[in-house]
Amino acid sequence: MINNCVFCSIIGHEIPSATIYEDEKVIAILDIAPSAKGHTVLIPKNHSRDIFELPEEEAAHIFTVAKKIAGALKEELNCDGINILQNNGKTAGQTVFHFHVHVIPRYEDDTVKLTWTPGEYREGEMQKLAETLTKKVSEL
Repeated sequence: MINNCVFCSIIGHEIPSATIYEDEKVIAILDIAPSAKGHTVLIPKNHSRDIFELPEEEAAHIFTVAKKIAGALKEELNCDGINILQNNGKTAGQTVFHFHVHVIPRYEDDTVKLTWTPGEYREGEMQKLAETLTKKVSEL
């Protein structure tokens, strides 16, 4: 637990939350400022700042739980789709620096906007990048 971390305080039950799932590794709560009805936040109990600090076994577990939560939301809320989002770093939209995953039910008439302008690679650039990244991934 980290002092001044709102998610650590929620995990420690120092701050009330609407918990929908909890086990020894993760807690799932309804987001206090939901983008859609049922917007859920999954938080690992061990504090990791971002995905780069998150142990692999915790990552696997949190996404197993995310699948369960997504299924429950789809069945109970009859939503049209689900977004599973995770941000790392201020530029990527991370505002709480304790790794977490958003599971957001989507409805045809909702106001959630996830957009970007598709770009293009110059000729040969994509293949060169793929080769570079393939090498880097194999080193990690």
